[in-house]
Amino acid sequence: MSKLPAFLFYFLLTISISLSSHPLDPLTPAEFTAVQTAVRAHYSSSHTSIAFHYIGLKDPPKSAVLSHLHHPSAVPPPRRAFIIARVNHSTTHELTVDLTGNNKISDQVYTGPGYPIFTTKEQLAASALAVGHPPFLESVRKRGLKLGEIVCQSYGIGWFGEQGKGSRIVKVMCNYLDGTVNLYMRPVEGITVTVDLDRMEIIGYRDRAIVPVPKADGTDFRGSKQRPPFGPSVNDIDVVQPNGPSFQIDGHRIRWANWDFHLGFDMRAGPIISLASIFDVQKQKFRRVLYRGFVSELFVPYMDLTEEWYYRTYFDAGEYGYGSYASSLLPGADCPANAVFMEAYFPDEDGNPQQLPNAFCIFERYAGDIMWRHTETATPEVVTEVRRDVSLVVRMVSTVGNYDYINDWEFKQSGSIKVTVGLTGVLEVRGSEYTHKDQIHGESYGPVLAENTIGSNHDHFLTYHLDLDVDGEQNSFSKSKLETVRVLNSTTSPRKSYWRAVVETAKTESDAKINLAGSEQIDFTFVNPNKKTDVGNSVGYRLVPGSVVSPLLSDDDYVQIRGAFTKYNVWVTPYNESEKWAGGVYVDQSRGDDTLAKWSLGDREIENRDIVLWYTLGIHHVPCQEDFPVMPTLSSGFELRPNNFFERNPVLKAFVSL
Repeated sequence: MSKLPAFLFYFLLTISISLSSHPLDPLTPAEFTAVQTAVRAHYSSSHTSIAFHYIGLKDPPKSAVLSHLHHPSAVPPPRRAFIIARVNHSTTHELTVDLTGNNKISDQVYTGPGYPIFTTKEQLAASALAVGHPPFLESVRKRGLKLGEIVCQSYGIGWFGEQGKGSRIVKVMCNYLDGTVNLYMRPVEGITVTVDLDRMEIIGYRDRAIVPVPKADGTDFRGSKQRPPFGPSVNDIDVVQPNGPSFQIDGHRIRWANWDFHLGFDMRAGPIISLASIFDVQKQKFRRVLYRGFVSELFVPYMDLTEEWYYRTYFDAGEYGYGSYASSLLPGADCPANAVFMEAYFPDEDGNPQQLPNAFCIFERYAGDIMWRHTETATPEVVTEVRRDVSLVVRMVSTVGNYDYINDWEFKQSGSIKVTVGLTGVLEVRGSEYTHKDQIHGESYGPVLAENTIGSNHDHFLTYHLDLDVDGEQNSFSKSKLETVRVLNSTTSPRKSYWRAVVETAKTESDAKINLAGSEQIDFTFVNPNKKTDVGNSVGYRLVPGSVVSPLLSDDDYVQIRGAFTKYNVWVTPYNESEKWAGGVYVDQSRGDDTLAKWSLGDREIENRDIVLWYTLGIHHVPCQEDFPVMPTLSSGFELRPNNFFERNPVLKAFVSL
């Protein structure tokens, strides 16, 4: 296509810049349009096909962001967009577009292993090929199914030791409606359609066996479809704030109580929390805690080795886009009545900005919890003091296929940041000839949940990128091992033992790799060795893990090679702006050669430096009948908690109106 007239291009850029007031704001609709225009103008030929697989803010240099925040009147860092595009269905290009008005584009061809995020458009096209394929139509006829009730979806094929650069291939698997909207409960097993995405044609078809399709009865989760008997009900509970919310939203900046932070959005990561700082009443200033935090990867390997299942080892951020699958939140259901909502934008395959209404909700939470209390009975008059625990929650839900992930970032007045993910949605089940547990002989890869329905065992591993800046960029990672000490001298004490904390500071990356499932009892703290409290302790923030889960696959399994970043729950690396994605930039058919596990082999120094915490939480999911036909929410998470950060309890003087 011909280039856009310069005056119009610069006009679009000017609009986009005016709509962005913070260097870490996500790209605006005008900026997406400017990127689209610039890239199309860059490839001026009308015969050039361009598919946008990723468009996001190219992180400005950290030093430039911090400098701008310290001197707001200074010129802000340049706005740039990073793009991954497929050109002419054959080559992957990494492009950077400068959005500050000079129309500069850099373009580099990527030739390594792996491919970019799938686009929704190509996934739908691949699925449509299957339902029009004559052999597939015959397979449907043989099974006595209605073609109009078939729903097909495409799945990444993974990597299992193949050499050389393969093609962009997906496998298409299908499910059946006919009496339910819960299509995942009715898989059509035994059929595999293989599609080349670049050529957009079927390159393989196999109908291995006819397996009974599970019944629709009892699978529909819609309230309108439920029939008696019903369980007991509870009265409505509502949260009302007569004076309105206590927080302020200025663009993407959120201020509440003693917290000030920036909320961004990315089509791959979803929510991004930046520049989280807390006000220290005694010092009368804001002190930074977290420069940037987000979900870096979500790895979901299934343990089913049957032909239609063995390759189902999903990387939901790197293959599909965790943010792209965000769901619009329902007021009063996904979020309480006092919630405030924010929209988000992401690009489609053609580079057009797509609006997602109600992508986030922000609300103050009070669930009857206690922030602190004490009853003193030793005084002449009994004294009781209690403070209610009110916190601020930022929520986004990502629905990636059958699973819904509820992502919460919760800010507490005590200085803690609690990060929680709730897993719900519906299972991905396998059709089977089994109707009862007693019929199983050999390996079933999961339990029987209903007639002809196997709940396949699987894992969920969420790896968070947490660039902690505890009161400044120069931090260290401290491990306090709790060890038992025997009392050898009976004249010292009648006690036989006690425990003490032995503090070690990690010098290099290898010192900081922690598998919590097999570790000693250890406290983990990010400290700023250059800042001390009045009594001499290094200011810090402690990592408080939630449930501890580690991968059970062998290290040489191709699946685990790609997901090797899950081997340790805790990693600490020196800050590197290019190290954002724990599973690598190109995850589809990746080979594990560009992951957090590989970067850490350099064993770089991490003491008293700008460092990043990577934390992996996990859930081993052995399905049970209570997960059928829809799963109650199961949550896990972790907490970042002040540790000698303040001189004393920061909420001693916090009063929540009674």
